[in-house]
Amino acid sequence: MNSRDQVRASSSGENLDLYKHREEDEEGFMSVEKICRLPVSIRFNLPKKNSTKRRRESREEDGEKKKAKMSSGDKVLSIDEIRIVRRRGYLKDREKKKVEELRDAIEDEIMFFDGVKVTEREEIALRHKIELYELVKKTEDDDVEGYRIPDAYDQDGCIDQKKRFAVAEQRYSEGKRTGRVVTEQEAWEEHQAQKARVGFGGKDKKQVCDGYEFVFDELAGLVEESSSEVETGKHRRCYSKTVADKAREEREFLPIHGYRDELLYLIEKNQVLVIVGETGSGKTTQIPQYLQEAGYTKRGKIGCTQPRRVAAMSVASRVAQEVGVKLGHEVGYSIRFEDCTSDKTVVKYMTDGMLLRELLTEPKLDSYSVIIIDEAHERTLSTDILFALVKDVTKVRPDLRLIISSATLEAKKFSEYFDSARIYLIPGRRYPVEKLYRRWPDADYLETAIRTVFQIHQTEPTGDILVFLTGQEEIETAETKLKRRMIDLGTKSSEIIICPIYSNLPTELQAKVFEPAPKGSRKVVLATNIAETSLTIDGIRYVIDPGYCKINSYNPRTGMESLLVSPISKASAEQRAGRSGRTGPGKCFRLYNVKDLEPTTIPEIQRANLASVVLTLKSLGIQDVFTFDFMDPPPETALLKALELLYALGALDGNGEITKVGERMVEFPVDPMLSKMIVGSEKYKCSKEIITIAAMLSVGNSIFYRPKNQQLLADNARMNFYVDTENVGDHIALLRVYNSWKETNYSTQWCYENFIQSKSMKRARDIRDQLIGLLNKIGVELNSNPNDLDAIKKAILAGFFPHSAKLQKDGSYRRVKEPQTVYVHPNSGLFGASPSKWLVYHELVLTTKEYMRHTTEMKPEWLIEIAPHYYKLKDIEDTQPKKTHRRSERASTSKVDTHKKTRTSKVDTNKKAKR
Repeated sequence: MNSRDQVRASSSGENLDLYKHREEDEEGFMSVEKICRLPVSIRFNLPKKNSTKRRRESREEDGEKKKAKMSSGDKVLSIDEIRIVRRRGYLKDREKKKVEELRDAIEDEIMFFDGVKVTEREEIALRHKIELYELVKKTEDDDVEGYRIPDAYDQDGCIDQKKRFAVAEQRYSEGKRTGRVVTEQEAWEEHQAQKARVGFGGKDKKQVCDGYEFVFDELAGLVEESSSEVETGKHRRCYSKTVADKAREEREFLPIHGYRDELLYLIEKNQVLVIVGETGSGKTTQIPQYLQEAGYTKRGKIGCTQPRRVAAMSVASRVAQEVGVKLGHEVGYSIRFEDCTSDKTVVKYMTDGMLLRELLTEPKLDSYSVIIIDEAHERTLSTDILFALVKDVTKVRPDLRLIISSATLEAKKFSEYFDSARIYLIPGRRYPVEKLYRRWPDADYLETAIRTVFQIHQTEPTGDILVFLTGQEEIETAETKLKRRMIDLGTKSSEIIICPIYSNLPTELQAKVFEPAPKGSRKVVLATNIAETSLTIDGIRYVIDPGYCKINSYNPRTGMESLLVSPISKASAEQRAGRSGRTGPGKCFRLYNVKDLEPTTIPEIQRANLASVVLTLKSLGIQDVFTFDFMDPPPETALLKALELLYALGALDGNGEITKVGERMVEFPVDPMLSKMIVGSEKYKCSKEIITIAAMLSVGNSIFYRPKNQQLLADNARMNFYVDTENVGDHIALLRVYNSWKETNYSTQWCYENFIQSKSMKRARDIRDQLIGLLNKIGVELNSNPNDLDAIKKAILAGFFPHSAKLQKDGSYRRVKEPQTVYVHPNSGLFGASPSKWLVYHELVLTTKEYMRHTTEMKPEWLIEIAPHYYKLKDIEDTQPKKTHRRSERASTSKVDTHKKTRTSKVDTNKKAKR
């Protein structure tokens, strides 16, 4: 390992063999391949002796010349003349010395870089030195002060006198014809200007010198083309045409392109078709376009569902670009709290939950001609419900075409569920993927993944890196660590472009993952499991898979939902590895042993809270949810728990039928308890405040952030929203955060100063606007009552009264209706404060303990007032009456005894006084 490799290896934190060395020639200098790329003067004058020895000989020669000059009989000069002569001599010697130093530096770098993979910056610097040296030597060799007529030189670069005069005569005759003679100076200036102008289409030109080829990099022209502001209409049309041609070529390159006609024929002949195609085959983007080109949009829209909102947005944007329309016109998307469609929309991408909501108002999907359920293998909660509902729709609408699209080979199960539907397989175009494993798993897999990123960056050829992580918090932590280590490395490593991708990321930042990395740099994509199948990112050659993901789990007995980090399945592991083999041979670095994984992931419907599902089914007129045609039936205990909760909230009556309150609740795309809170705010005249709190709760737990080096400042800034004469609680604090932000005209700087994430606040504002529109739709008057905190707390309790807890002696809390001990979450403003006797909380989360998140103080009598059907007087009375009674008896007895002793003592004292 040479010195350069040692520096790079030590900077990355590991002693790695970072570069593979090419074989050197016999003299120890550059290989023939690299010599051919250098200019002629450098190529044929490679160093034959040590440069230090040559410099020493040059200094000795200069000294002998000076001695000889001093011994000669020159005439006596004045001091000023001597100073001028010496100054001229010094400058001439210095110029010669600098040229020699430049040559020596070039020779040293050629020997130093021999057999080493250099960065683009280093290569450009070396080339610049070589060109500078060539220019100086060329000026010395010409020994002429002046310039050439631009057209007066031959192919070898020599002056051709005949051609020179011919050029002059031609310029003179053209000047007589046009009435203006162009001088040689003007011609030279025009020639220089032509060289400075941007040229198009010169990518294949090469400069040939003495039998050797030197290929120039003309990327600068492309940069100028994209950044030039002065661009004619003709050039704009050519550029648009180029983009369209590129999109068409990419479409034709996709594996699905060769099956277009056969696919359309099968869709026409089969009402239900199951399509299996590997990720990246083009099924998501191309099938809707094929259907549109075949005329299916004349009978209705083409709807395509996605399991995630990020996938729906990105795919819709891509298809709009390929079709050549503005996003939101002919091609659009619809996700929760965001609708980017119009009356012109004929191809609509949406989350499966949004199609489920459309079924509430359009049970037969009359406005659609084709429904595509994409990524069906993910088996989300909404997807499983959609399977049964659209299956019924196809029976009453023979003209509707249903396509079930999957990236895995579980198609047989789908086919059997849809009455032996036809299966069509689209082969993919995958390259071989080398799978590497860790011998043993690491405790800190995030740190291992980061080290692996730098190992790949230093040792592997070009290609982008995809790292699978569990969520937003982990992605942001990894991004911070990567940036910090890149700063520490400085120029010792080429640039890394970090691109995160997760659901809460703004749309403009999500689009960056699809942009190619600049030349000389490498893109590192930090993604959740959305990148397994929902998104296809070009250029990925390396995948780092820690083997974990977040899975939502629900316990019907305790009613507690938990988002736990769990091992992935073998099917997911194969999907992740396949992401590195789309554009060429790839590598997958697995930080686990695949033998320890389960074959498949449990469908979400068997491990989720079904309250929203049951409410939706009830609103669609499905009475018996236990006999509903589920592909994989959920546990009966989960269905029973959902029915009990909806009945307690007043959404269902005693017969299990939906009530007017339930019909209003189902309009809101939120959890039933949250929607009941919104509907219940009408009674307490505080709907504006409750809508704001609901929007802030819908964003999740990404409002506040705590930088590691400013945790105390962040905590103090957060507690400013809790300052009051009483414990206001987390819900009121969220309301104050939003109102304070609104008063600053939604200032980003205010968010920064108060350690609040501005993008989360903007999303909360969008959700709030949507909820206000839905509130107007169901006829609830928008009222405001900001000063009555009790009214706001009662409205919160109207939706979350099942989530109540009472303080115990040891400082923990006990749920009122369940024998379960819970604790205030450390992120709560009530954590560490004077404990409140009674609390209402938003949700339970399981980490090291069972924590209550987003808590607010309440009065126990409110439970009887708001939910008399759910709570009885005994629920809010002292849970230990006997012990308390005995203790009170002992206390009263003690008081009586003390009183008797006091009276006796007084009597005795009086008796003594009388004596």
